[in-house]
Amino acid sequence: MEETSVTTLEKIQEAAMAEFLDKGFQGASLRQIVKNAGVTTGAFYGYFSSKEALFASIVEPHAAALMGKFMEAQTSFAELPEEQQPEHMGVESSGCVHWMVDYICAHREPVKLLLCRAEGTSYEHFVHNMVEAEVEYTQRYMEVLRRLGRDIPVLDKSLCHIIASGMFNGIFEIVVHDMPRDQAMRDVDQLRDFYTAGWLKLMGG
Repeated sequence: MEETSVTTLEKIQEAAMAEFLDKGFQGASLRQIVKNAGVTTGAFYGYFSSKEALFASIVEPHAAALMGKFMEAQTSFAELPEEQQPEHMGVESSGCVHWMVDYICAHREPVKLLLCRAEGTSYEHFVHNMVEAEVEYTQRYMEVLRRLGRDIPVLDKSLCHIIASGMFNGIFEIVVHDMPRDQAMRDVDQLRDFYTAGWLKLMGG
């Protein structure tokens, strides 16, 4: 009985993955998913309460993994003694970004759903939420530098948001364009070099 149950669930999720990738969450047809999975509507509702619950069952583990790793890197850096933070700048974020590239390349389809096909769900603001966290921690770090005696100019939160948004959307181009892992890693490293140089210029470095 359990084996049949797992098979039915997998059939539904596989059919949903194809439908969501093709049409996005809003355009996807629950009737078509059920039909392509070869199950009854009753069987579907035995597993999921709605189309969004089905979408969430596919993307949530990946949303949690990506956001969790990102926040772990942010907090581990912020918890360092203030005088140690400048010398660690970029170390945690570099490790995090490399991990994210590997993760994305290993889970391309569900991550594409999360980043490109989630309009109309609670996940449509995933990248925005990541950007907001980046802005908050960037501003905290600038305050740390000021306390350490660095002459850091005031940068508007709106500018920090634009920069962070550009960076994250750049990183996630590897999903949009299905880049091979080696190319993705190389491009993302060079993208980070570009943004690092820009930040140093803005901060008077």
